[in-house]
Amino acid sequence: MSVHEKIRLARHAKGWTQENVADKLEMSINGYGDIERGDSDIKLSKLEKIADLFDMTLSDLIGVNEQNSFFQNGSNNNIQSQCFFGSCSPEYLQLKAECEKERLLNGEKDKEIALLKELVDLLKHKNAS
Repeated sequence: MSVHEKIRLARHAKGWTQENVADKLEMSINGYGDIERGDSDIKLSKLEKIADLFDMTLSDLIGVNEQNSFFQNGSNNNIQSQCFFGSCSPEYLQLKAECEKERLLNGEKDKEIALLKELVDLLKHKNAS
């Protein structure tokens, strides 16, 4: 999982808005939003502040030890949860469920896209005949 994804998940787990975190980090909302979207390179000093804010170590945040990530792929690509914050909060568990739901929805979208591509190919072939 990328750093910006971990930051976004940590913010959600705390129940904070982007504005809350931007204020705590003394930066603009747009600047913080860029960090969460992965649209910004983050200086080490800012990463340290973010890790402190979310009660994480810097190595947890940047993934030096991948076992400290929020999710880790297990057998058959099932997601196994890992908690940064000791025990898992209800917010974290809800977030985990939402992520799993999103993963399943994305899988269904991929199937629908493949089916639509097949239909387009059939229509192209029919029109070419």
